[in-house]
Amino acid sequence: MVMYKNLIATAVRRLTPAGLLALGISGPILAQTDPGVRGGAINGQTGATATSPLPLASVTANSPQGVSEFFQNGLTRFVTPEVVSGGTNNGLGPRFNFNSCTGCHSQPTVGGSGPSANPEFTVVSSGIASSSTNTVPSFITAHGPTREARFPFFFDAVGGVDTSSPNGGVEDLYTVSGRSDAGSCSLQQPSFSAAQQANNIIFRIPTPVFGAGLLENLDDSTLLNNQTAQANNSLGISGTFNRNGNDGTIARFGWKAQNKSLELFAGEAYNVEMGITNEVFQNERPLPGEEQQGPGLPSSCLNLGGAGYPEDATNFQPTNPQQAGSDTFALNAQIPSDTVQFAMFMRLLAPPVPSTTTPGGASSISQGSSLFSSIGCSVCHTPSLGHTQPSNITSSLGGATAHAFTDLEIHHMGTGLADNVSQGSAGGDQFRTAPLWGLGQRIFFLHDGRTTNLLTAIRDHSSSGSEATQVIDNFNNLSTSQQQAVLNFLRSL
Repeated sequence: MVMYKNLIATAVRRLTPAGLLALGISGPILAQTDPGVRGGAINGQTGATATSPLPLASVTANSPQGVSEFFQNGLTRFVTPEVVSGGTNNGLGPRFNFNSCTGCHSQPTVGGSGPSANPEFTVVSSGIASSSTNTVPSFITAHGPTREARFPFFFDAVGGVDTSSPNGGVEDLYTVSGRSDAGSCSLQQPSFSAAQQANNIIFRIPTPVFGAGLLENLDDSTLLNNQTAQANNSLGISGTFNRNGNDGTIARFGWKAQNKSLELFAGEAYNVEMGITNEVFQNERPLPGEEQQGPGLPSSCLNLGGAGYPEDATNFQPTNPQQAGSDTFALNAQIPSDTVQFAMFMRLLAPPVPSTTTPGGASSISQGSSLFSSIGCSVCHTPSLGHTQPSNITSSLGGATAHAFTDLEIHHMGTGLADNVSQGSAGGDQFRTAPLWGLGQRIFFLHDGRTTNLLTAIRDHSSSGSEATQVIDNFNNLSTSQQQAVLNFLRSL
């Protein structure tokens, strides 16, 4: 009888509100709700603003001397728009998703995830892309998630999906064709409508980069020790690591942990999301079909900035020495390339600070934290992994505990979340355990931004083949008030 009651309770909790009303059920069973984006100090940090995130404590203290200038210089470059040619920051395109890093990383402040007002929706109307050659794809909406699109498979010669020919590369939303600074470059947007009709399109949203320097500075042995400690669970969880193909060490950035370092992460984004060649990725990037099934980009779309390659390079002469005055450190901070300074900004960016009282009060948050561990969430979303290795950059990066709620492993997430895209050793249904610090102020959830509801995001972890299914069953078997405590805890992060 007890088992029968538990089964009924679980089934009821999985019903939608409309389904519950149809059964004549209302009241407390509907009480567990996502508290929504947490208010209060931006990123939990007093002094941070929507446009000015805070660096690590040692950077604030300017130790070593000059490190604060590098953080500020990196922040400036992170928010500065790019143009095709004829300006200070040349190299945009010939294909791109947006024209600045902060356009996709701004919630709740610079370095975060996608904002509530999607900047990609305004690319054509604002003139970043020409309206004569570009239209806004239907999956890019005014208040929807900031997205990149990928086609899991190539199309065959007659327009069908060829499941024997994996694609998976980014299909940039817009082209520079039609812009006054793009010359005679003429490119078509990808066939998004055909891909949607054929169910051959998946999406990714930006990952926050707060505290990324701490994750970068965890030595492999710390991650391996945590993997060993979690291996004897009884939940069906058995993650692995995506490893760098060059030296075999553990990669850790991106939705599938495909990038080893922040410089690689920054260089890839600069090339893929904005079309800007750099010292990590030195060649113009065609679409996957243009590269693998065609002749690449036409010559009229190459070297649009006119300065040669890479378009982003070390500045052997400081770009604005008059602005630096007698400040040698500010002058030195201008010398590295954008890619290096993007990485430096992310590396020196402080992690989020959780709330101890909001939402729901301290008691509920404490209960939710305990339940989060007891039902098994912490096996993958490990609250902390141990101390970072000594840092030769700044003291805050060394000997620190990263309360990131991740194991940095990739896990099978089943048919419900699978995107059929492989990156490195991560297969089509494998994803890195997303760090949860800062979750309380995020708007969109899961790798494709499919929901703004945290409760939905939790339950979507369960599907055929998912390592998280037993954990989600455990969550569903909690009482309504216990589920609410877990939601409050997560929104406190």
